[in-house]
Amino acid sequence: MADSSSNISLTGQVLESLTISRVATAIFIFLTASFLVDISLKPRYPKSIPRVGYGDSYIATLKNWIGYVVYFGRWVDEGYVKYSKHDRAFVVPSAASRPQEIVVPRSQTAWMLELPDRILSTHHAHNDVLYSEYNFLGKAYSDDVFHIRVVHRNLARHLPGLIPAIQDEVHSAIDAVFGTDTVEWKSLNLWEAWLGIVPRITNRVLVGKPTCNNEEFLKSMVHFADAVVTNSFILNMFPKILHPIVGRLLQWPNWRHWNRAHQVVQSVIAQRLHDMARQAAGDPAYQDWTAPEDFITWDIRMAKAEGKPFELDPASISKRLLPVEFAAIHTTVITGHFLMMDLLASDQSLGYMDGIREETGRVLKEEGGNWTKNGLSRLLRTDSAIRESMRVSNFATSLIKRKVIAEEGITNESEGWHVPRGGFLMLNLSGVQHDPDLYENPNSYDAFRFSRAREEYEELPQSQKNSDAWMRVQKLGMVTTSDAHLAFGHGRHACPGRFFVAHELKMIMAYLLNNYEIEPLATRPQPQWIGQTIIPPLDVKIRIRRRKATV
Repeated sequence: MADSSSNISLTGQVLESLTISRVATAIFIFLTASFLVDISLKPRYPKSIPRVGYGDSYIATLKNWIGYVVYFGRWVDEGYVKYSKHDRAFVVPSAASRPQEIVVPRSQTAWMLELPDRILSTHHAHNDVLYSEYNFLGKAYSDDVFHIRVVHRNLARHLPGLIPAIQDEVHSAIDAVFGTDTVEWKSLNLWEAWLGIVPRITNRVLVGKPTCNNEEFLKSMVHFADAVVTNSFILNMFPKILHPIVGRLLQWPNWRHWNRAHQVVQSVIAQRLHDMARQAAGDPAYQDWTAPEDFITWDIRMAKAEGKPFELDPASISKRLLPVEFAAIHTTVITGHFLMMDLLASDQSLGYMDGIREETGRVLKEEGGNWTKNGLSRLLRTDSAIRESMRVSNFATSLIKRKVIAEEGITNESEGWHVPRGGFLMLNLSGVQHDPDLYENPNSYDAFRFSRAREEYEELPQSQKNSDAWMRVQKLGMVTTSDAHLAFGHGRHACPGRFFVAHELKMIMAYLLNNYEIEPLATRPQPQWIGQTIIPPLDVKIRIRRRKATV
């Protein structure tokens, strides 16, 4: 009894000593120590590389972390004018969780992108930026980019055959979101409208019908994408050595959203596994059966071809969907949202929407009412309007990042600097795409900026058309990347889904503008920047009404 009493007494004394101020002090000391240790473990860059921000000392680094949220875009713009325009790299502060980044000038784009992945890695950079181990539910799914290889190998190849299904989903999704009332105007939130359209169309290709119309599944995927963004913002602000704790705490919503989606799609995946196995075994009942061309089928085919039984588990397949869902939903919704704002807030006397409406209506009629790959490729104005919006309305300061993973680091021969293992390199998207030396009136939205030359070429007599001129105008298409058009990335790691996105957005704009009246916006709502990413204006309302004569 005496021992028990003294234990209780000792516990009471400890609890009494844990005042709020002492606990807060302990937490502060722990976090400060964590930040200092984290700073010491980050790669150091040569002093010969100029810097923007507050500097490189411990105190300056802490100031950089605080200023990063508000000033990052300003720092990159400053560095672009002072250094990038003069073919020099510069160092820009990053978030607390990552090392500072070296912004490579446009003149050195080829050098950076041509280095092999064993030296300068896209995959490792993406994992660090998106905290993939936590956001995408485990190292097994972040270390091996099996899902990216599935998309690379299959999406563009099968896209022409998927166009009828995409068109069908575009029509039904837009009708469901915007309604069919030809009398009364309807006011709705533009962001929510895009969230009602894009996930349905995306999942028609990823999981097929009827799952692409399942509200529980779609909500789970949208919430999952939101959780990835939120978690990334939070993890940005914590030193990396605390991520095993903070990351595991933050990932619980991701697990919950995935589990809800998995409950919907697991039976579809299991049935597909069964059907494909029976067909492969020569079951006569499956002699005439054809597997639907979607991500589930492609995943199964590749897993079997590569002898990867782990990838043939229904839970693994549905987890492989997660990063694809995130990329397809998040970026496409933002792109569509900005595109509509750019068109609706532009000077209506310029006739941008009328020009797109005329072009899409005419070409669709010539195609017999059904889109084809050839028909969509003829939408030059529509293509230009989307590309121009992606040029002028960026949602990130950079979409091309690389992490040095070679043990010996890398050396830049042009300037002579050396970066150790763990260093980060990036290309400046915003500065390049708003450079007056590359684009006339770079801050203005000119929807037909890229289509005028292409239309002029099409009108030339056949005798004046040649391969050089043809190649020159082909480079103006929205899916063609370059060192001056980085919205889809560039080089061998350019976005593999950009052809699908181009088809999807063109069909959406064609159906929307030919079948609905939309009131213009008085002004272009402006987003807010946090660090390297953007918070779109989510409260934008538009007024819309179904046209009496529809296409």
